[in-house]
Amino acid sequence: MAPILPSPRKLFASLAVALLCAGAALAADKVDVNTADAATIDKVLVNIGPAKAEAIVAHRAEHGPFKSLEQLASVKGIGLKTVEKNRERIEIGGGAAPARKPAAAAASAP
Repeated sequence: MAPILPSPRKLFASLAVALLCAGAALAADKVDVNTADAATIDKVLVNIGPAKAEAIVAHRAEHGPFKSLEQLASVKGIGLKTVEKNRERIEIGGGAAPARKPAAAAASAP
């Protein structure tokens, strides 16, 4: 007995769902520019190749962690348009100074 194949409509619907899930997974990729290596920055950010990713890491090493997205535009070869294109992919954290505890909370800690 020959196997029963799904209808073209069901096959198309399944393919569409699979592509939407894959696209959502790729869009969810984020990178912390204060902790990531150049290869990760290159992989996640749009219009950032290996040279610009290395420039981000070098700038961070020389000037300290980024405190805002806009500071990325101070890296040679990266402008505000590139930062805007990547706004949803960039995280600022990791290397930033930790938040300070309020004095009352610090005093009551054992």
